[in-house]
Amino acid sequence: MTDPRLVEITDRIIERSRATRAAYLEKVARMQSKGPARKRLACGNLAHGFAACGPSDKEALAEGDAPNLGVVSAYNEMLSAHVPYGTYMEPIRQAAHEAGMTAQFAGGVPAMCDGVTQGRDGMDLSLFSRDVIAMSTAIALSHDMFDGVMCLGVCDKIVPGLLIGALSFGQLPTIFIPAGPMTPGLPNAEKVRVRQLFAEGKVGRKELLAAESASYHSAGTCTFYGTANSNQMLMEIMGLHLPGSSFVNPETQLREVLTREAVKQLAKITTAGGNYTSLADIVDEKVIVNGVIGLMATGGSTNHAIHIMAIARAAGVNLNWQDLSDLSDIIPLMCRIYPNGLADINRFQAVGGMGYLMRELRKVGLLHDDVKTVMGEGGLTPYTKEPFLDNGELVWRDAPAESLDDAVLRPAHAPFSPEGGMKLLKGNLGRSVIKVSAVKPQYRKIKAPAVVFETQEDLQAAFKRGELDKDLIAVVRFQGPKACGMPELHKLTPSLGVLQDRGFKVALVTDGRMSGASGKVPAAIHLTPEALDNGPIGLIRDGDMIELDAENGSLVLLVSDEELQGRQHAAVDLSASHQGMGRELFAPFRASVGQAEEGATVFNW
Repeated sequence: MTDPRLVEITDRIIERSRATRAAYLEKVARMQSKGPARKRLACGNLAHGFAACGPSDKEALAEGDAPNLGVVSAYNEMLSAHVPYGTYMEPIRQAAHEAGMTAQFAGGVPAMCDGVTQGRDGMDLSLFSRDVIAMSTAIALSHDMFDGVMCLGVCDKIVPGLLIGALSFGQLPTIFIPAGPMTPGLPNAEKVRVRQLFAEGKVGRKELLAAESASYHSAGTCTFYGTANSNQMLMEIMGLHLPGSSFVNPETQLREVLTREAVKQLAKITTAGGNYTSLADIVDEKVIVNGVIGLMATGGSTNHAIHIMAIARAAGVNLNWQDLSDLSDIIPLMCRIYPNGLADINRFQAVGGMGYLMRELRKVGLLHDDVKTVMGEGGLTPYTKEPFLDNGELVWRDAPAESLDDAVLRPAHAPFSPEGGMKLLKGNLGRSVIKVSAVKPQYRKIKAPAVVFETQEDLQAAFKRGELDKDLIAVVRFQGPKACGMPELHKLTPSLGVLQDRGFKVALVTDGRMSGASGKVPAAIHLTPEALDNGPIGLIRDGDMIELDAENGSLVLLVSDEELQGRQHAAVDLSASHQGMGRELFAPFRASVGQAEEGATVFNW
């Protein structure tokens, strides 16, 4: 039986979304085709669509009625997680042929690596790349040649962008195919230790690079539980991956078999497969809520406080941060994966993984089971199993009855915390979110004077000069989407962590983003309205007292209303942040982007 508290939260989302969801479904219905979509094309259009195909595919596309599947891929050689996709097309094509279908590479989407661009000018394009990816997905599918979609993507903005774009073609059955994490490298605790030593000047760049290279060492997703692996969890708990497929390592036989199986499963849910299940059928209010539940139960990335908002709105669902916070209040934190613990994602997979997690949440009524998935009807039962090879054949077995390591994964009735990992903070500074799953309880409340910065570089410079060895709340503003594209401020984590380790009470308040890899220092992020929108963060002055209370959900500037009314908003010259590294091309995005709580998107849903 579904927990009544979960039902109440979901029902209010359904009611709030009634008009927008109906409008979305009406749009999808207008786009549906009773037969192959390509039959709507004129002969000249169709001839262009299969001109370069082989003879058998050309004949099938011209004369046959079998589905044609479109592949949209984020393959490139800059992202370790996406390198494996370079070999996926031929196995996909072969599996499609075996299922009596055809498959075409519909298009590629851009994919940048936040790990490469952290702290660099290119990071200013990162968040906006999500909406570019969504538009690129739409371009790939706009030829109207396809009856099903395979989305190949893993990392930060890429999966949300692919899903937002695919939802504009919600009439098409769609499956996401993962690539899997790299095998374990340097332990996360050691990586953090070296980073902090470097921040203090105690080791040099050579030692730091050696540690980083030992951590990120091969093809596959980075092994910490940041946004990339949160994406994979999200696609599985929302029923858009094959069960148990998210965290199978690349270049293994099981990984290849799962890729082929995904194609065959997609064939079953096309109009010709007898169990038609469109993307719009799957991604509804309950599935969106299930995604949020997964984020809370695992301590997922704070970036999804933005991305899942944008995804929801693309499906006509009106979600807000209060919903996330209320769900966090009832969802147990069942995982300790770095940065919320020391284990990596491979360890999580080994000790029980998604099958165990989802079965446990279902058992206590904290997951909607009356949903559709790429497995068709039947709810989430298939997702309590995990894949294995038996003499080369794919078989599904029940996930472990017990966690194999309760320091990493615990049952829902005995979690690490009775509440999830993300909270809404409200007060006279506006609304923001905080990830508390990695913050020790003694650090979740802080009252300290503000030290105000306009850039993260200014904060790092002050740290190196020894000016921050005190209790403080660092305020880093003009980092919002309108100001400079809302770059992640992950580079601040080592410096702030060092100050906390020295015994100082430290927190961060910003209208920018941190990373899914952010950890132990309390950070009120995504503060909205942002400074460039005349948000109250622009009124803060050095020395103002701020009180951050993650337990009670408050963020308050302890300055009287009368004093604030007499202040002028801070002004800053942002022109240097709008030129170079392609940033000048994104001026229309900065001018039209919405607020963080609405998904920080340029789309007007």
